Amino acid sequence: MHLAAATFALLSSPMRPHIVWALAHRENDVSQPARRVGGTPQAVSQHLAKLKLAGVVQARGQARLSVYRAVGPHLVTAATLMPERLTQDVAPATLGA
Repeated sequence: MHLAAATFALLSSPMRPHIVWALAHRENDVSQPARRVGGTPQAVSQHLAKLKLAGVVQARGQARLSVYRAVGPHLVTAATLMPERLTQDVAPATLGA
């Protein structure tokens, strides 16, 4: 249960599941996920650092850039299923709608 709680905590920021999802489909530098999630490269970079520390993404150097890819298959699945499934199970009033 502690691992499940830690996973939900890691994905609690709305940007992080989106970043994981995007990198699961295609590795890229920070600019593409930033455009995709609508965040600044600086903000996405901070989220990537946390995801990297957790072992969810890996980075490799390419020229002067870091290229990221998702490597945590269970978190990729969670990041994909959370928006699709969990929001169907929660009443709109509890989501702040």
